[in-house]
Amino acid sequence: MVSIVKQIKFYMDDQTEEIIIHKLRTSGSVFAEEEAQLLISEAPTLDDLMKMVEMRTEGIPLEHVIGYTEFCGLRIKIDSEVFVPRKRTEFLVRQAETLTCLGDIVVDMCCGSGAVGAALAATLGRVALYSVDLDPAAVSCAGGNITAFGGHVFQGDLYTALPQSLLGRVNIVVANAPYVPTEAIKLLPREARLYEPILALDGGKDGLDLQRMIAKEAPLWLAPGGHLLLETSEQQAYQTFEIFSSMGLIPKVARNDELDATVIIGTKSGI
Repeated sequence: MVSIVKQIKFYMDDQTEEIIIHKLRTSGSVFAEEEAQLLISEAPTLDDLMKMVEMRTEGIPLEHVIGYTEFCGLRIKIDSEVFVPRKRTEFLVRQAETLTCLGDIVVDMCCGSGAVGAALAATLGRVALYSVDLDPAAVSCAGGNITAFGGHVFQGDLYTALPQSLLGRVNIVVANAPYVPTEAIKLLPREARLYEPILALDGGKDGLDLQRMIAKEAPLWLAPGGHLLLETSEQQAYQTFEIFSSMGLIPKVARNDELDATVIIGTKSGI
């Protein structure tokens, strides 16, 4: 039966919908029925729908096709050149929420779409949010996602992009920095390899280059008792833990098996 949504926008019979589902399933979609319904709901015309289906069957990430993703209950705008935040990164947000207070200064490093910072600001209310990314496409996308929360976005290389007035005053630095080893990029799913920015995936030879850089400078920017939170893999957790410790941060590991999510939290001494 044709849904109410489809009746309002355009007429499409059940046979056409089955063809779409078949196309998606044949191209490798595990959730072909759900993706078909989402594409149908987002397409303004039947012609647009068929173009979107073709994009998806070519391997373009669903979020790039429809232009957004759901993250921590928010609709986050996703441009075609920007990394798509994963469900597991919601665990990073939840860990940061437990450590953040109203009015805190929060830095979202390697912010991509700005999803992490936006989710924190949406939950906590008034925080001073500063988002940073090297990629101009990410900065543009993040700006659209965090403006409603009073956030500021800067383009540049990690901490060098931040106002110097924040030195020693930041309460939370949170980052989903790239942590895939360079040689492992070729093992990623096709849609990630081909359609997501390499800058957001490649963490260097062992995957930890960006983590080292972020952790090295964190003690200079964090206020006493402030926290650095980095997403990492379960396999890299010990190395990330050691990186934090070597930089003078007091580290601990947080793990969520259901989401396959690992976060290392480093605290600057309050002394």
